Amino acid sequence: MYARNKAQAACDVKVAIDKGSIRLSFPKRHTPLWELMDGKSLKGKPKYLYLGKAGFSASNPDDCKRAELIASQMEADLDHPEWDKLFDRTLEKYGLAGLLGGKYTKLADVLQLPGAVQATPEITVGEMWDAYLEWKKTVVEETTFKENFRGFSNALKGLVWVASDHKHHQGNNNLSILTCDKKLEIQSGIDAITLSAKRYLVTCLNEAFEFCKSKGLIVNSVTENPFNTGKYVTPITTTQQKYASKIVNGEEKEWHEVQDEKSLELDRRAFTKDERDTIIKAFYESERIATKKLAPLFEFYFLTGCRTSEALSLTWSDIDLTRNTIRFSKSLGSSTRKVKETKTGEARLFYFSENSRLRELLLESKITTVSTLIFPGSHGRYLHISAVSDAWLGKKSSKILADGTRKRYYTPGVVTQLVEKGKISGYLSPYHTRHTYITLTAHANAHNNNALLHIATACGNSVDVILRHYLGVSESVGLTEV
Repeated sequence: MYARNKAQAACDVKVAIDKGSIRLSFPKRHTPLWELMDGKSLKGKPKYLYLGKAGFSASNPDDCKRAELIASQMEADLDHPEWDKLFDRTLEKYGLAGLLGGKYTKLADVLQLPGAVQATPEITVGEMWDAYLEWKKTVVEETTFKENFRGFSNALKGLVWVASDHKHHQGNNNLSILTCDKKLEIQSGIDAITLSAKRYLVTCLNEAFEFCKSKGLIVNSVTENPFNTGKYVTPITTTQQKYASKIVNGEEKEWHEVQDEKSLELDRRAFTKDERDTIIKAFYESERIATKKLAPLFEFYFLTGCRTSEALSLTWSDIDLTRNTIRFSKSLGSSTRKVKETKTGEARLFYFSENSRLRELLLESKITTVSTLIFPGSHGRYLHISAVSDAWLGKKSSKILADGTRKRYYTPGVVTQLVEKGKISGYLSPYHTRHTYITLTAHANAHNNNALLHIATACGNSVDVILRHYLGVSESVGLTEV
């Protein structure tokens, strides 16, 4: 026997299983309309719609749930004061256009019922989304726009990433072609999207609909917002989704290899001074030429505590070897590869002493570098952030052999190798060079308030953050009694 949920129990359009087929049963108040649509009397019997010919299977629980949604939607439309505008006599709105060999699809052409004249077609989800993106890209950072919204666009188009081919393929769940008045189909399509950031996507879709409505782009005034649902208010992330690999700049990464800058900033673990020196030495002694070339960059990280994006955008005009200062005023977008302002939006000066290792490093780099960039990539262009990760953590690659099989390779990075050999206590990301500099320098100058202020200013932090998160509370300090 078919078990109805609470919402369906309150609905007068009933869903049942009859002779192995899902059936909708309509209350008698809807009988006059169905008699007119069918062109015959129901003789006091309720109207039944069997959904088997529309592709519904009684043995499929998802089809039963979909039938419940359709029943609720049809009843809501039929009982609405403006039912003649809302109820679709072709049944296409409810995903039942092919029912009875398309019988109801032809009704709008032959019946002169109230509202039988076809309304102007509603805009598609894809058209709505494109209009929204044209506005959205003007109000968010270019890097944020590219990293988040490109993935959302792919999801709406039903594009599926195939790791073996290293590219997207067209899937079956293409929401972009649905018109915005196909509420049930849209919500069913959203349910089928496997995206860790689905909650944010739905939030953006809701915002997109309201934006288009405010601009007069939504054609029909009765079209309801299909994305205004509380279903995804609480993120539901399965274990599989949490630990699933992710696509970053067209490359598949393991879950633990992908961290956003905010989480890295809050993870203030640091290397010891000996571990720092071991890492720097290992880069300079690397047998891989490309890795060895990055040794000055990693040493620069450890000596300044700057962010990767800030170092990669530095030019020699930012260095003043007369006053011994570095001006951090810009950063390089990881995906856009374009220069923008720093994370905090403020420029800052970093001071170093005349006899410091940092000054020596800069002088050595100035002799060997012909580019205007301090740490250039190939052909004097901006160094790609993936090169930093590959040298530090490691790189995965693959090759298709003559027999058509794909052989996968993994080259461990310098820090990964040091961990495997037991030369350092554990793995930390390149971002932790920043925490290492702040931690070591703060502890070395713990009793010098001016020095702590200098560290905070030079690294774009506050003295309070230095005291609370890098120095912590010293148990050796006693309180003076009063």
